[in-house]
Parts: sequence; structure tokens; C-alpha cells
Amino acid sequence: MKLTEKTIATLVCADGQKDRLVFDDALPGLGVRVSATGGKNFLVQFRTPTGGKGRLPIGAWGSITLEQARLAAKATLGKVAAGRDPYAERSAHRQNAQTQAEADRLTLKALLADWAEIGLVDNRESYRREAVRAVSVAFAPFLNRRAEALQRTDAVRTLDAIVKAGKGSIASRTLAYGRACYSWAVKRGRLDSNPFSGLPIPSANTSRDRVLTDNEIGTIFRNSENLGFPFGPLFQLLMLTAQRRDEVAGIRWSEISNEGSTWTIPASRAKNGKAHVVHLTSAARAIIAALPRSDGSDLVFTTNGRTHVSGFSKARERLGALISANSQGQPVEDDWRLHDFRRTCVSWLAGAGFSTAVADKILNHTTATGLSTVGQVYQRQEYLSERKRALEAWTRHVEQSARDQPQEEEGNILTLKRR
Repeated sequence: MKLTEKTIATLVCADGQKDRLVFDDALPGLGVRVSATGGKNFLVQFRTPTGGKGRLPIGAWGSITLEQARLAAKATLGKVAAGRDPYAERSAHRQNAQTQAEADRLTLKALLADWAEIGLVDNRESYRREAVRAVSVAFAPFLNRRAEALQRTDAVRTLDAIVKAGKGSIASRTLAYGRACYSWAVKRGRLDSNPFSGLPIPSANTSRDRVLTDNEIGTIFRNSENLGFPFGPLFQLLMLTAQRRDEVAGIRWSEISNEGSTWTIPASRAKNGKAHVVHLTSAARAIIAALPRSDGSDLVFTTNGRTHVSGFSKARERLGALISANSQGQPVEDDWRLHDFRRTCVSWLAGAGFSTAVADKILNHTTATGLSTVGQVYQRQEYLSERKRALEAWTRHVEQSARDQPQEEEGNILTLKRR
């Protein structure tokens, strides 16, 4: 039958037939499939390179005209005559379209979420959270763009800016996180290249050795009282326990012993993946006892009951402003960081005669310094009693440092006195 718009309009299926196939006499290979419900769709039939019969849909009659269907059929038949495989080409086209659609959907934000959920599933929660946070903060302008749009020049420019801001260690960690994330995506075929690959570790990644003076210890601790919940007591607890920022911020009520004398950081939250017992001095217990509880939440430092607090940098800035406003006597240089509390504590302990092994155990370092390889393997002491004495001595030093300085108001947990 020679197909025309008029003849196509009259085509119907016989009773009991599911469909009917009618080919065009004017262009062999072009056909119309008529369904029992009256739908009519163009198709092209041809011989495949292996000698089999192939058919490809062209479109629905009404959406395209007969003339448009003939042009499409001729194009397909021309490919067959040239030895090409329309099936393979259509499959490749669909794959490319799907890949492009996925690339368009795969923003940097979505990639980071997938990496954390799938690629970092065996890593500690704290590592997953910090890895995503570091890249998200550094590359915030790129979060809602396609992940593949982040170029090597963007990575270099961003990391260099972090180094120039005096944060070489942060730049180094961000580079490592970004490289790992994109490497994971490339290996899974989701991206073609890694903009962080081969980049040198940022310069100025020097080890920080800032140790607070006694004046700074007392001033920071005392002014934290005026910062209020949650960061005031959080910063004070950071100083007294010498534990890591996120470990203290994420403390749970269930991690504190019934009598309140110890706090056990579970392996899932510890940086080195090992559970860690922290002695709580009377001052630390007093801080914790005065904290409000969020109904239905096990988190100690939370404002919404679901997640522990964040925004440490801004809280640190507010504390710095308080210190500047209330400064009396010796000033406090504003280059200190929360992590300096740990370094200051172990430095003081060393000067007070406590061993490096005890200090390392307090910090929950993987191995104790000053031990031979054999000693590190066989040394299993936890030094719990020594750690308790060390932290109690450190707390007395913090208290004394705070008492030795003037204060306008009384009433904090140390009962500081005016001079």
C-alpha cells in the first residue's frame, strides 16, 4: 500500500488483532503500526549488519507527518547502506544523553553527599563530616554547579587563597579531601577527570607550636564564662579535658558515667577509632552539671536537639571581642586557636613532671612517644590513675591562672576574686 495521510487515517485493526503493520510501497522499509486502540506509529525496518531483521521506531503519526517519517526512514536506511548499525548508534546516543543528563544533575554538593554516603561508608563519622565540611566551605561558590565544572585553575586559586590567609594546614587537608572525592568519582565513571590530581601540597603547611601563657589561659577561661551557653562552657570543657573540638562538641549524656567522674568517647567518635576514657575533674563536672538538657536528646551541646553545635569560628571571634573589651593587665594575642588548648596542656604537664606517655594517653594518640617499637607493641597500660592526677593538676593550674587575674564580676564556678 502506498501510504498517504488519507490512507493512514483509515487504517484500523481487524477484530481480535492486537496490532496491524502496514508498509509503504513508495519507500520500502517505512511502515505504520496500528494498535487495537487506534494509535498509529511510524517505524523503519532494515537488515542488520549480521543479516537479521531490525526495526526502529520513528514517531507517532500526528506528532510527525508522513513526509517527516519518510525523511527519517531514508536517513536510517542510508546508514544501513553505508554499513553502519542504527541499533548501536541509537544505544550510544542514549548512553551519551544519559551521561550528560547525569553530569548536569551531579553538582558538587550532590557529589559530596554521595561520596560521604557510599565512598566513606567505612570511615568514622567525624572524618566523613569534616571531609564534606572542609570542601564545602572552601568551594562554596561551586556547590550548586556541575561537579565537572570545577577546573584545576579553580582548585589552585582557592587553595592558594587559603594559604595566603595563613591557613596552610587547612589548605593541605582540603586538597586531600577534594582529591579523594574526585578520585572516587572518576573510578566509578561519574567524572572524567580530577582537578586536584597532581597538585602539590600547599606551602606554608608548617606545624603550629603556639602555647598559651598562664595569663592567656586564665583570661580565655574566665571570659568564656561570659560567652554563655553553648560555647562558653564548651570552650571551658575543651581547656580542662584537652580533648578534640568535635569530640567535646559531640559529647552525649550517655557517655558520662553515672557518678559523673569519667566520660568515655566511643570508638565511632574518636579520631583514631579507639574508645577513650577521660577523667572529669570537679571543675569539669560542675560545668556539665550546670548545663541545660534538651528534651529527648542525648546531645549535651545542642540547640536543636538533633545535632551538636557548630559555628566555632564565629564563637571564637565573639570570645576574642569579649577578651579585648574586658582586657586588664597583660593583653592576649588574638592568634590563638581552640586546638592550642591541647598543646598547652601537654606542654604544661611535661614541665610539671608528668611523662610523655601519660600525656599521649590523655590526648588519645595512637602510640605513646618516647617508647621503642617493641615497647609500643607490648605497652598496654592505660595509665588511668596517672591521667587522673595529671588532669587534676592541670585543672588546678587553670583555676589558679584565672584567679590570679582581676575580674569585674564574681559568681563563676571558680569563685574568682577581685584583686
